[in-house]
Amino acid sequence: MIYLIGGPPRCGKTTLAKAMFKQRGIPWISCDMLQTVVGEYMTQKQWNKLHPYSLLRKKLKTNDEFYSKLSAQKIVSVLRRQARPVFPAIDMAAICEIADGNSYVIEGYHIEPSFAHKLIKKYGRNKIKAIFIIKKDAAKFAVDVHKSTTPNDWLIVGTKKPETFLKVGNMVSLYSSYLEKEAKKYGLKVLSMDENFKKKIGEAARFLTK
Repeated sequence: MIYLIGGPPRCGKTTLAKAMFKQRGIPWISCDMLQTVVGEYMTQKQWNKLHPYSLLRKKLKTNDEFYSKLSAQKIVSVLRRQARPVFPAIDMAAICEIADGNSYVIEGYHIEPSFAHKLIKKYGRNKIKAIFIIKKDAAKFAVDVHKSTTPNDWLIVGTKKPETFLKVGNMVSLYSSYLEKEAKKYGLKVLSMDENFKKKIGEAARFLTK
C-alpha cells in the first residue's frame, strides 16, 4: 500500500510519516527529496521556469521580507506551480514500491487531491490511500509555531517580526481551504490539525492503516 499525505507546509505531514514509521515500520520519503532529484536532471532554464517558489525564496531571503512582499494568494499559487513537475516522480516512486509489494509513505505539499485521485484510479484503492491534513485557524497557527521542537526550525530561525507568523498562518489557512474543497470533491479524507494535534496524528495514522 502506498500512503499519500498531502497538506500545506507546517501542518504535520512529516510528523505523521515519522509516526507511521515508528509505530508500524513503514518507510517514508518526502516530496522535497523527489523534487531535488528531479531538479538535477533539468537545465538551469528549465529549473528556473518550474521552481517559481524557490526562485522567489532566493530573492526574498528572510521570512519577514518574503511574507511582506507577497500575498497569501501569490504564495499558494507558486507552491502549486512548483508541485506539478514532481507528479511524475511521485508516480514512479509509487509504482516501484507497488511492483515490489512494499508499503511506503510519500508526503509533501506537492500531493494535490486531483493527483491523488488520479493515482487511486490508476492503481486501485487497494494500492493507494490518501489523506490531507490542514490548519485553518491562522491566529492559533501563529501561537503554536513557538511550540516547535524542531532543531533550526526554518520559520522560527528566519523570522524576526511577530506579525510574520500570522501572515504565514493566513497562507496556510488559504491553502488549507483550497485543499479541503478539492479533497471533498474527490471523496478524499481531510483532517483538521488545529486542535489536539497529537491525538489527530494518531487518528490520521489509524485511518491510513486500517
